[in-house]
Amino acid sequence: MRGEPGRRVVVTGLGAVSGIGIGAAEFLAGLRAGKSAAGPITAFDTEGFDRSTACEVKDFEPDRWIRNLDVRTLGRASRFSVAAARMAVADAGFAESESALRDIPCLISVGTTDGESRDLDHLVEEEVDLGPERMDPTVARRVPAGRLSSAIAQEFGLTRAEAVTLPTACAAGNYAIGYGFDAIRAGDVDLALCGGADALCRKTFTGFYRLGTIAPERCRPFDKDRKGILTGEGAGILVLESLESALARGARIYAEVLGYGLNCDADHPVAPNQDSVARCMRLALDNANVKPDEVDFISAHGTGTKANDITEARAIRQVFGDAAPPRTVSIKSMIGHSMGAAGALASIACALALTEGFIPPTINHQETDPECGLDCVPNQAVDADLKVVQNNGLAFGGNNAVVIFGKSRADWA
Repeated sequence: MRGEPGRRVVVTGLGAVSGIGIGAAEFLAGLRAGKSAAGPITAFDTEGFDRSTACEVKDFEPDRWIRNLDVRTLGRASRFSVAAARMAVADAGFAESESALRDIPCLISVGTTDGESRDLDHLVEEEVDLGPERMDPTVARRVPAGRLSSAIAQEFGLTRAEAVTLPTACAAGNYAIGYGFDAIRAGDVDLALCGGADALCRKTFTGFYRLGTIAPERCRPFDKDRKGILTGEGAGILVLESLESALARGARIYAEVLGYGLNCDADHPVAPNQDSVARCMRLALDNANVKPDEVDFISAHGTGTKANDITEARAIRQVFGDAAPPRTVSIKSMIGHSMGAAGALASIACALALTEGFIPPTINHQETDPECGLDCVPNQAVDADLKVVQNNGLAFGGNNAVVIFGKSRADWA
């Protein structure tokens, strides 16, 4: 038994909406190929900004995935969330017996940074241009962030579901997975749909721009000439269930959730604290009953800013030693910083890496910053026999969340 006493928790379904692919298969292909989602922003007017590149989701057709709700009643982030949940549920093998889900004790936990701030941007613009009496009530009703999780319950007609939206910013996807892990392990629910969702919005882009952290064209984590982040968008939803449940219904198992760690140091609004990040990694490893030398690679938070990459790299060496820390990658180089979805999409990448036997690359990489001192698997994915992987999520205000995943075993069946 890993971690605290309780049921073992496994990942049996994956749903991904990202700039490099929609659906687990496309997302996997994008990761393997080192695809970049970077391009000119189309979500809002960028006049007046001297940098206007982001990682948007293209060719997203919500009607393909959302069957029971009126798409017009959902904001873009909620559309991403519901679509990713639909993909994950089908991937987990529930597509043919969806009605069976309705009476299963279930948790829906979705992390977010912005909720439906894209709609808020639109409403504020309307109020300024047309006056408050002309604002669109349909858009106003889409704004509550709780809809990112409650809409999933409504889409599937779930009658015994707890729906929670977690607002712990850029670590929220990992927080949501940890919440689901605890609920399954304790036997409180039989199924958990966990992850994160956010849509590109002017508010967040402008905030990072004012901080001077938006890159001109490319996100280059751990590179000595990195210049900042690219904002992104998307959603990742994972189906978690107990090992016993997965085996009983003959489900495909992508990975086991071995454990996680959370902490909040509240040290600084935007700058991570090295000791606190290291402490969170140790909490996760202890909870998972994993030794540092058992970790095969780390999916870093890896934003591409000068300070954050150095702080995270130093925290990794603090935990794993200076000599040979695990290979450490950042998929934000490909999909940008998708805010609340970042940890969830990175967790899906970890599950796919364990299943498929590879490490995704850190693209746009020319020369590693010696102050980071990590093998960040530059530009090309590599084949690897993986058993344990770690996913880091770091957020404003010192909110840290780290999840540890393990390879599924043939002898389970």
